[in-house]
Amino acid sequence: MSGQNISKFVQWGRNIVAVGRNYRDHCAELGNAVPTKPLLFMKPPSSYLEEGSGPILIPRGCMSCHHEVELGVVIGDVCCDISEDEVMSRIAGFALTLDMTARDFQEEAKKNGNPWTLAKCFDTALPVSKFIPISDIADPGNVKIWCKVNDEMRQNGTTADMVFSISYLVSYISQYFTLHRGDLVLTGTPAGVGSVNVGDTITAGLGDFITMKFDVKQRK
Repeated sequence: MSGQNISKFVQWGRNIVAVGRNYRDHCAELGNAVPTKPLLFMKPPSSYLEEGSGPILIPRGCMSCHHEVELGVVIGDVCCDISEDEVMSRIAGFALTLDMTARDFQEEAKKNGNPWTLAKCFDTALPVSKFIPISDIADPGNVKIWCKVNDEMRQNGTTADMVFSISYLVSYISQYFTLHRGDLVLTGTPAGVGSVNVGDTITAGLGDFITMKFDVKQRK
């Protein structure tokens, strides 16, 4: 895949690794303890939704669908057992993302000790911006990230508040399974997550680098 255009990673990337509870204020708002090691889960490539390709679809039976704005890290070279010092040289760039979550599905799964699959992996559960080259962001560890619903600010944080840094996360993940060119690592969401409803419009931004907008509809 070395010849693939990295800006088209959504179309051919293999893996999406998401990190839960990586902002202290988000842990607090959901009543979760701050983790001592990264909490990982996966989302499938089928959950990608590129801007302009359609609306976010609330899954059937979901009564509480939440927005979670996140910085996504696009892998540019193979990462297997790499050190934190090596990470930035293996990153191709970034993307702004929304980790859409069927919160009622997730709470039921947590209560029963089951995986979060239905809550996190439904079609359109990962709206994503255009690719942002790594050279465009001088310090991805200190950039504003925000999310509005119908022009109301819901999330307004900074990546400086992450529990685990980008370098730590990618290095940690690579100790357990290999990340390939085009893979995406989601780095967690700041406080302010909340429900969206049919007819809402979500607008999200990463500093002055990029904004994206998606409408919300019900899957029929």
